[in-house]
Amino acid sequence: MIIALVGPTGVGKSSLAMKIAKKTNGCIVNCDAFQIYKYMNIGTAKPSLLERSIVKHYLFDFVEPDQNYSVYDYQLNLRKTLDELKKKHRQIILVGGTGLYFKAGLFDFSFKQEKSKIDLSKYLSMSNSDLHQELEKIDFEESKKIHPNNRRRVLRAIEIYLTQGKKKSEIIASQEHKLLYDVTFVGLTKSRESLYRLINKRVDQMFERGLIDEVKDLMNRYDTSLQAFQAIGYKELIEGLNNNQDIEEIKELIKRNSRRYAKRQYTFFNHQFDVNWFENDDDAYRFILSKLK
Repeated sequence: MIIALVGPTGVGKSSLAMKIAKKTNGCIVNCDAFQIYKYMNIGTAKPSLLERSIVKHYLFDFVEPDQNYSVYDYQLNLRKTLDELKKKHRQIILVGGTGLYFKAGLFDFSFKQEKSKIDLSKYLSMSNSDLHQELEKIDFEESKKIHPNNRRRVLRAIEIYLTQGKKKSEIIASQEHKLLYDVTFVGLTKSRESLYRLINKRVDQMFERGLIDEVKDLMNRYDTSLQAFQAIGYKELIEGLNNNQDIEEIKELIKRNSRRYAKRQYTFFNHQFDVNWFENDDDAYRFILSKLK
């Protein structure tokens, strides 16, 4: 059985995953869209090298920030990884906050083989509003699900249509939404006040650990318009540093955007998966061990 550990950012999924992996001699597989990238460690709250030396971790830290990496790529990588790990009889804990990655990897979410990468420069130069209007023309149903300011998702929906010749909404509608693996979904949740405190504390700790230096190093090495740098924390800090914005203002913006993202994560997981939710980590831990007996 695969344990899929879900929940909003900052709620403590990684700590619980480590505890389970140690107890069961298991391994941890990443399901976060930004922890896949190299050099982006502090802002993504990636497991430390020490943690990765104690417990085997997979699909972390393996994609260059300037590499074009899609949900389709992740689906292929995850399914290959799961198939290999199942042969080793390892207990698998799949952990992360990217709902679409869980959906694409674990369910009958199929993509056509994408054509060669296309030139998206025409769309990259558009404003958020114009880009969203372009998606409305291509795939109106999908455009209703995506906020105009969620530029990365809007671009991806357009790219799917251009590379596959089929609307994303049509692709999703054609799925039977069946699990391909034996999976139990376990979610960590907190009261809104508790979660917001955890998120705010986490952002403060990221700055204390050197987030500014990490981002400055990335800015010196890469084009900051890359998909990788749309991650919360990186995007705000890059824009703020470029505009000489006050660091405390940037920090508050990251906290606000992180809180908003947490709400969207809850909504997605509740609507898409049959999740066993727990406010208490110890209760979640005991439940998971009971399922693995």
